[in-house]
Amino acid sequence: MKKTNKKDTVNLFFSAFLILAFVVCAHFFANFALGQSEVFSNVIQLFVYAVFGLLLFYATRVGDGKPVKRFSPLTLIVMVLPALYIMIASIASGMPLHDAFVVNESSLGLVATLAGVVFGYGVPYTFLSGYEMAEDEGENKEKLVEGGVEADLKAADEESSQETTETVESENDSEESTEE
Repeated sequence: MKKTNKKDTVNLFFSAFLILAFVVCAHFFANFALGQSEVFSNVIQLFVYAVFGLLLFYATRVGDGKPVKRFSPLTLIVMVLPALYIMIASIASGMPLHDAFVVNESSLGLVATLAGVVFGYGVPYTFLSGYEMAEDEGENKEKLVEGGVEADLKAADEESSQETTETVESENDSEESTEE
């Protein structure tokens, strides 16, 4: 197990503070948006919640090491595109399900709010998995405690694989002896 050092504790504190501060700021932005037109109000609110999703991604996926870049079409199809549709449908009054995503003229429903957060989290998650530490070659070997459950399971797996190998070898030997 990795020991938690002081730097990790400080990073966790600032990540939690960042999320808490953004929730307070989002409340003020939402109150500001209530006084605007319906479309502008919904756009402001969706933007605030998408930024909240980005901050949530940052707070949960940062770390030491190299960023792991990848493209995940499944995340794009399952998370990002439906969230994008919900966000657009909550703004455009002519789209199907518009009434389901908007509570009244200037307030988004819960589904549209969560879609903004999912969109903000899903876009970077589609292209970046997070940060991972590069393991040293010496760390690749598993460190198991003697007499522990994991050590017993590994020993049992090794024994069964040896028995399987011995059985296959003995079957091959018997087949060779019968052919002669």
